[in-house]
Amino acid sequence: MMKEDLEKIQAEALEKIQNSDALEKLNEIRVAYLGKKGELKQVLKGMKDVAPEDRPKVGEMVNKAREIIESKLEETKKKLEEAAREKKLAAEVIDVTLPAKRIKLGHRHPNTIALEEVERIFIGMGYEVVSGPEVEYDYYNFEALNIPANHPAKDEQDTFYITNDILLRTQTSSVQVHEMEKGRLPIKMISPGRVFRSDEVDATHSPSFHQIEGLVIDKNITFSDLKGTLAQFAKELFGEDTKVKFRPHHFPFTEPSAEVDVSCFKCHGKGCRMCKGSGWIEILGCGMVHPHVLEMRGIDPNEYTGFAFGVGLERIALLKYEIDDMRLMYENDVRFLKQF
Repeated sequence: MMKEDLEKIQAEALEKIQNSDALEKLNEIRVAYLGKKGELKQVLKGMKDVAPEDRPKVGEMVNKAREIIESKLEETKKKLEEAAREKKLAAEVIDVTLPAKRIKLGHRHPNTIALEEVERIFIGMGYEVVSGPEVEYDYYNFEALNIPANHPAKDEQDTFYITNDILLRTQTSSVQVHEMEKGRLPIKMISPGRVFRSDEVDATHSPSFHQIEGLVIDKNITFSDLKGTLAQFAKELFGEDTKVKFRPHHFPFTEPSAEVDVSCFKCHGKGCRMCKGSGWIEILGCGMVHPHVLEMRGIDPNEYTGFAFGVGLERIALLKYEIDDMRLMYENDVRFLKQF
């Protein structure tokens, strides 16, 4: 009787396997006949009713049936997997005669283009490019630059304070203090970097922007050296015909101080929209390093002198590429960026 049951179970299983057309169905058959609650397991549970001398024979029959069903399952599984693979390959055929998809490459940001050009100019003059921390101590950002506590210049810069002594730097001038602190003279450096001020966002202001600080300290450095350096910089950046004009100004860490205008490279001084009809465009601030700043760093102002200047990177990019609104620099609009 048990032999007939086993033959019937085996026949049913093989028939279902033969008619199976999906791997999911094969798995269902495996569970139904070979699983813990499957048909063959039920047969083995009935072994208690079989005479002891017949049990080895029945066990052998069950194992043989299991082997036949497992073999058929494996054979059918391989066939179905091969069929599925062939179907997938047929659906994924690549027509090599079709035109290839054009890869869209990214564009350098106008700030990056302007910065690379500025760095190229100053490296060509023998300057070193250095960097400093964006989160800075009040001492380096203000006091060491001749801006003590309660100085009016602190109010002008609308600083983001983290603690009473730690802030987001308002100027890259703090990097010159770190460089002077190293005690290696002479110094000839520029320091580009991000700075932060609590400004309202509009066409010409942003709470986060970039500056490029320049510093030279050596023996016998004069204001004439500063003028010649900035004149050469302006010519290389805006064109050989560019002229510079120095206007007296005040910065706490330089004396004397000046603001620098360049002749309008759009109208060449005739007056236009770019220069608001004046023929000149303000570009940067500069001056001779204040003797007190040198003294605080242990540099003898009677032996060494120097000059410093600071220019806004966005200002260069806005002028050079005739961009009217600073907000475009940060909105990441592909239509704007792909023009560069």
